Amino acid sequence: MLRNVAVVIGEPVPAFELVVLSEIFGIPRIDPALPGYRYAVCAESPEPLRTTSGYTVTATHGLRRLASADLVVVIGSAPPEPAPSPRLVSALRAAADRGARVASVCTGAFTLAGTGLLDGRRATTHWLATEPFRAAFPAVDLDPDVLYVDNGQIVTSAGAAAGIDMCLYLVARDYGAAVAADAARIAVAPLHRDGGQAQYIVRDRLRTAPAGLGAVLEWLEQQAHRDLTLEDVAARAGLSTRTLNRRFREETGQTPMRWLNGVRIRLAQELLETTDHGVDRIAYQVGFTSPTNFRVQFKRVSGVAPQAYRDAFRPPLRYGL
Repeated sequence: MLRNVAVVIGEPVPAFELVVLSEIFGIPRIDPALPGYRYAVCAESPEPLRTTSGYTVTATHGLRRLASADLVVVIGSAPPEPAPSPRLVSALRAAADRGARVASVCTGAFTLAGTGLLDGRRATTHWLATEPFRAAFPAVDLDPDVLYVDNGQIVTSAGAAAGIDMCLYLVARDYGAAVAADAARIAVAPLHRDGGQAQYIVRDRLRTAPAGLGAVLEWLEQQAHRDLTLEDVAARAGLSTRTLNRRFREETGQTPMRWLNGVRIRLAQELLETTDHGVDRIAYQVGFTSPTNFRVQFKRVSGVAPQAYRDAFRPPLRYGL
């Protein structure tokens, strides 16, 4: 059972992530049916550390506390994350070597990856940090579409709120679903969320300074609603289909039609968020010729059905509150 938790912080301390961990693991439980933990906030320095919200926090313990923890959790601020110090690397690796579970929330995955503990493993982090993470740690199998990844001993979560999902999952894994459900009620959080981080990712948005294919990408933004073929896109670019495919892979990492599909899904997400149009109507508005195919593609890309996405991002208005 996980009864001894150590959270590692460094400046600037991500305030939300620290509060999440403290809510799940750090609050004394009056009800004996709820999970109880020995909880410590650890840092290399005893000095107050600035948080991302401006105030300061002071760790209760140093890194030696990791030597007795059953679960060590690392949190991180926005990248670029500094490389973990030799002391921190040694403490985290020693914890893993003796069998402790080691986890990260959000960009804390950068710190774990910096120790080598994620090499050859599947992991996740905040979707906005996908590109710098992959560039820095090519040996890690990064999956930005999920809320968390459990490798048994090593667990990583996606963006900050996904830390709640991961923590409740760990409680369920060790105490059972009923106890985890009680912990979720106390935190006023769902025990399980449909879909993953994929539904929050902004797909195939044009960069402010597009590369050589910039004019074609802008054209696709404007013409995504049309029934376009690869030949149509190649003709617009003035390239052969073979050259177009090669250029797209070089500049976007995708094929032209996969990029177009991502644009259509993003436009559909915007319509689901901002209009009352039916799902079938939106399918045709953004360029899909079949509502059935739209539903299949939307779920493949975002991880949830269109209506579930709308329910999550456009809750019904309530008056008189």
